[in-house]
Amino acid sequence: MAGAVATATSLALVALIPAGPSSAAPATATDYTVVAEDGVSADAALAAIGAAGGTVVARNDSVGVYKVSSSRTDFASRVAAADALVGAAQNRAVGYAPKQEKFDLVEQEHRAAGAAGGQHGGSTAGLDPLDDKLWGLDMVRSDDARRKQAGNKGVTVGILDTGLDASNPDLAPNFSAKLSRNFAPDKTDIDGPCEVASCLDPVGTDDGGHGTHVAGTIGAAANGSGLSGVAPNVTLVELKGGQDSGYFFLEPVVNALTYAGDAGIDVVNMSFYVDPWLYNCLDNPADSAASKAEQRAIIKGMTRALTYAHLRGVTLVGALGNNHEDMGNPRTDISSPDYGAPAYPRPIDNATCWDLPAEGPFVIGVSALGPSGKKSDYSNYGTEQISISAPGGWFRDGFGTPTYRTDANMILSTYPKKVLQEEGAVDADGNVVPEAAGVVFKDCTAAGACGYYTYLQGTSMASPHAAGVASLIVSQYGKRDWFRGGLGLEPWKVENQLYRTAAEHACPEPRLQTYTNEGRSDEFNALCEGGKNFNGFYGYGVVDAYAAVTERPIWGARP
Repeated sequence: MAGAVATATSLALVALIPAGPSSAAPATATDYTVVAEDGVSADAALAAIGAAGGTVVARNDSVGVYKVSSSRTDFASRVAAADALVGAAQNRAVGYAPKQEKFDLVEQEHRAAGAAGGQHGGSTAGLDPLDDKLWGLDMVRSDDARRKQAGNKGVTVGILDTGLDASNPDLAPNFSAKLSRNFAPDKTDIDGPCEVASCLDPVGTDDGGHGTHVAGTIGAAANGSGLSGVAPNVTLVELKGGQDSGYFFLEPVVNALTYAGDAGIDVVNMSFYVDPWLYNCLDNPADSAASKAEQRAIIKGMTRALTYAHLRGVTLVGALGNNHEDMGNPRTDISSPDYGAPAYPRPIDNATCWDLPAEGPFVIGVSALGPSGKKSDYSNYGTEQISISAPGGWFRDGFGTPTYRTDANMILSTYPKKVLQEEGAVDADGNVVPEAAGVVFKDCTAAGACGYYTYLQGTSMASPHAAGVASLIVSQYGKRDWFRGGLGLEPWKVENQLYRTAAEHACPEPRLQTYTNEGRSDEFNALCEGGKNFNGFYGYGVVDAYAAVTERPIWGARP
């Protein structure tokens, strides 16, 4: 597995089997992700890992992150005590997108977050048969924007997720197998039996479904069948950082981000959150010493990886989260750890705890809206971290109207046939079962290639709308990058144009938004703070694809 990871991430990783001590007992080895302290050389980090009783099986020197195996029961505490090392995170879930075990009409995120550049015009696209169900395209004005700019093939968007089903005829035309990588080999204890002998699924597959849904919203092709994405002509790159089961581990996510920076990816969408800790804290008094060290390692590793990607030209877009929480005033965390050990109450100090990657450096945080334009009841919010808002779906939108509690209030996008069959929504012959009619759709090209589509909701669905608009900005104003290939535009310029052209949206009146009519408890009540130009529900506004590609940028000097 280590060899497969090193091969798949050759731009960022170097395989290593170091000489170093290891414990004689117990015999069973455990995998860890170890993070070096700031300013520590690779040689010093390797020596410290060896002294703690670990064997490095893969390394990412770009950000000082190491995959380590050790049979010592005290390995994590020895790492925490080493001056050269931050801590060790045991390889268990650190990003969670729960996979639905059977088909059902559920209302949860995963059904189961001077002249201006080159002015590249001319690439336009029409609309597809299922686009009349995509109220999100209309809200962000992608249907209007594509008459001016539908995306450029030289612009690459990384889908850091569970994979991407390239067999879907809406994704195949825009998918780059050459640039795509799988950083997350299957783990049989959580993913079940491996589909291939190496346990490293080939790129272009997705046994989870979530990444395929995200990819379709960003860049499904406008090709006369199925549906189209916000930017239907951009290039989609699979950065598989999540397990088939929906879990994300620290090491694959860090490796995917550093690869994105090295490979010249323009935009990366991150629709996941880091756990087993809902918030990773530096020194939470409720946590054990080992848990504190683990969280510090996650914070350090993610901060370095996000910074590395940003400084190499990657615009980072992330889901704000679905905990219906003001991120500047977090509630007591009662859900962590959510894997490997029982959860316990953890008071959260906003100054020393972070929800990652949403609260990481350089991340454009996106909240979710329903078709009415109201903040979705589940969506996180708050002036401290929000950047922008976008359609994420809200099953309970439209109270008092016939649309209340209807699936059409959610976001329709591409989904793997295999996963739908596992959920019971599609039969063995590839037909949508009667119980799934109106929730799952099948549409085929004239040549007989069939795509499958379903509804999901969440900030995970809002983030790709914003990522799609960001890729349109690079397509319209980016400059030729002969060294990296394709087009490129500095992330701060992308961010500036995204915010400046967003459709401003004032807070609701009264500012205290309640969701009692929709059946929610008082815990869901949300206070919107700020003015029309920036507030805690909408950020700088609702992303606007048409304005983003038609309004002249005003960048000036870098802030």
